[in-house]
Amino acid sequence: MDTKTFFNISYGMYIVSSLDGDKLNAQIANTVFQITAEPPKIGISLNKQNLTCEFIKKSGVFSVTILSKETSMNFIGNFGFKSGRDFNKFDKIIYKTGINGAPIVTENAIGYLEAKVTGSIDAGTHIVFLAEITDAQIVKAGEPMTYSYYHNVKKGSSPKTAPTYLKEQPLTEVKKSTMDKYKCTVCGYVYDPEKGDPENGVGTQTPFENLPENWVCPVCGAGKEVFEKEV
Repeated sequence: MDTKTFFNISYGMYIVSSLDGDKLNAQIANTVFQITAEPPKIGISLNKQNLTCEFIKKSGVFSVTILSKETSMNFIGNFGFKSGRDFNKFDKIIYKTGINGAPIVTENAIGYLEAKVTGSIDAGTHIVFLAEITDAQIVKAGEPMTYSYYHNVKKGSSPKTAPTYLKEQPLTEVKKSTMDKYKCTVCGYVYDPEKGDPENGVGTQTPFENLPENWVCPVCGAGKEVFEKEV
């Protein structure tokens, strides 16, 4: 079976948020899809290990933030590669409380949905929540970020708990470069010195060794010490 076939399926980039009492949590999700138009229903797929999944099972409500194409990797990493069990993902984040009580991230949003769970499907490692839309609003005009854009343009990676995560295949060909690339062992982000990290003030043609000591992974925030040279 050629698992690369899955890359031809279209996905988006969203933030799914929920709550447990006064506790809030959210995560990046790419599997959000419309099921029916009347009444409007959607489905989302979340890993059972994720705290947001636990919150939705308890509260029965959640929100979906549709991210804009311009969303930074730092912002995505805040919700995608850090655990809400030991980190407050909503610290310094712009959000509001929805009509169902769930938090709604409005920062970097072009729109959002609020939903109430009507059923669920156990999919082994994941749970597919079926939900009826209780509200939907456009925040601003813009183009949504697709999963393809996140991977191919932003050079983002998938956490192991993502529905679309696939184990990396061995490279059949190694592209020669005058400068070494370094990979984050936490989230899989690859620092390419030829491209630099313009979102964080690092110009092109900057070797990894010349990065400031306080530079961190633009996706998950890990320090330089967790990076390993790609071979």
